[in-house]
Amino acid sequence: MTNRVVLIGHPVAHSFSGAMQQAAFDAAGIDARYELWDRRQIDLAAAVAELRGDEFLGANVTVPHKEHVVPLVDRLTEDAQATGAVNVISREGKKLIGHNTDVPGFKAALDKLVGRQKMPRNAVVLGAGGAARAVLFSLITEGFQRVVIFNRHLHKGEALVRHYGRSASHMDLRAMPWHESVLEAELAKTKLLVNATSVGLTPGETPIPAELLPPDLLVMDLVYNPPQSQLLKDAAAARCVVMNGEQMLLQQGALSFELWTGKAAPIEVMQAELDRAREQGLVGEPIDMGPADGTGAAEPDQTPTPAA
Repeated sequence: MTNRVVLIGHPVAHSFSGAMQQAAFDAAGIDARYELWDRRQIDLAAAVAELRGDEFLGANVTVPHKEHVVPLVDRLTEDAQATGAVNVISREGKKLIGHNTDVPGFKAALDKLVGRQKMPRNAVVLGAGGAARAVLFSLITEGFQRVVIFNRHLHKGEALVRHYGRSASHMDLRAMPWHESVLEAELAKTKLLVNATSVGLTPGETPIPAELLPPDLLVMDLVYNPPQSQLLKDAAAARCVVMNGEQMLLQQGALSFELWTGKAAPIEVMQAELDRAREQGLVGEPIDMGPADGTGAAEPDQTPTPAA
């Protein structure tokens, strides 16, 4: 019997995850098929229930369902419980286990971005959706001392501050209104900027005007297609160190593979497949982004977040 793994989201048609994971299954000699399931929220419970069938190894979950799927699984791992978001479902018999591999995936990408420098302790995060939840929890557990959240809808950022109130009690975690003067002031005194919105998927679109970016920032944009968003172009021109979301996608994908199969992920094969997709100019989704305000499809004044 061919095993099945699915990506559940809306939309999913142009995901990089399918090609990457299928290449990994084939390289490891695992008889499994990776499928893309475009499901609206009204159909989410039925889709998750179907995963209890014996042919399923599990699933990825992406925009806009990472938070909605939480009550539909039987158990949450520590990272999923802490973030309130699930991007991977694995099976233990008939039970479904919810994981959040975006957290270790982001940490691995951040380590690569920082390199041999000392890990910074101050950060600005753009967005308040599923990706931002993983980013914030990673920064909290990495010992950051001050993190400021900017979101188009301030109350969504404030809700995240309340969500992490206890785990972030050692630090200054706050949400601020998205005004250019406030952004500029915070960017001037921080070291790390993370864009956890999908603003940047459209060529020329950026969440932050170029003139607000000071030199020497570490800038990570979780958007990975296009490979260099306008934000990253502007940041590079301002002499910042930059990275897109591909490393986070790769790392969280490798952890997903291991959860489903119990085998080490063929990460070189997965990277090669991502390289092929990038070179061919395929269109993929960001790393989990539901809208930054946590709702469904983005409206003009909302900033959506990346997908798996």
